[in-house]
Amino acid sequence: MSKHHLTTPLTEAQVRELRVGDMVTLDGVVFGIRDATLIRIFDEEQAPPADLRGGVCLHTAPNVKKAGGRYEPLSVGTTTSMRMDRFTGGLLERYGVRAVIGKGGLSGESLKQFERHGGVYLAITGGAAALETTQIEAIEAVWWEDLMPECLWQFRVRGLGPLMVAMDSHGGNLYADVKAEARRRLEEILTRLEKRA
Repeated sequence: MSKHHLTTPLTEAQVRELRVGDMVTLDGVVFGIRDATLIRIFDEEQAPPADLRGGVCLHTAPNVKKAGGRYEPLSVGTTTSMRMDRFTGGLLERYGVRAVIGKGGLSGESLKQFERHGGVYLAITGGAAALETTQIEAIEAVWWEDLMPECLWQFRVRGLGPLMVAMDSHGGNLYADVKAEARRRLEEILTRLEKRA
């Protein structure tokens, strides 16, 4: 396991150095994105109003307040990623996104897209919204406010993390590894129980 402190935007070379189990902290810009924004981009074919090349997308619909014409973060939690799985390939191939942050992982098809285009899935601890919110220095921009709170957000972050590389660009998949290990242990337990019977 290696530790990486990275600043966005990320390069393909940086991303391909990351391996499952590595820990990452991020400085720079992270884009908040969720179902409604992705549907607008891909199903309604509206190009994103921000340059996402080298970007990191966080699956979130934050709780914010507006003060003096700007938004301030109240709670920026992370949502489960799988329902946005179908958009992963497009984010990487068409818009140059390099990393997705979320909970619960993505499919084997997304893993292939990470391999093909040089991307990673970074897992964040569930229930850590309070800590995550303190790592956001500012909300610098918001687009498509009609989708509130599932707008496209531009967050300025410092020390966002720790994030674990859960899916890498080399076919590594922590979720598949955990399932395989659980199956192996279950088989061992069943074998021991059968011997005792």
